[in-house]
Amino acid sequence: MNSVDTLRTNLIDKILTIKNTTVLEALDNLLSSSQESTVNLSTVQKKMLQLSEDDILSGNLITQDELDKQDLKWLNEQ
Repeated sequence: MNSVDTLRTNLIDKILTIKNTTVLEALDNLLSSSQESTVNLSTVQKKMLQLSEDDILSGNLITQDELDKQDLKWLNEQ
């Protein structure tokens, strides 16, 4: 079981033991509000996301290790 599944299962187990209606209602409100939130993106943000998608589709990617190496090289040149 991966960490998300484990966390979800642990939360469910804890919720099942709660008898306090106020706590359960507060938890329900918290979970409901987190699912309803939306983010409005600016035109610039949408363009950046589209450029990222284009890079992914064209295979213009590097690994995290390669990025770290480039960062260290740049830092050492400063």
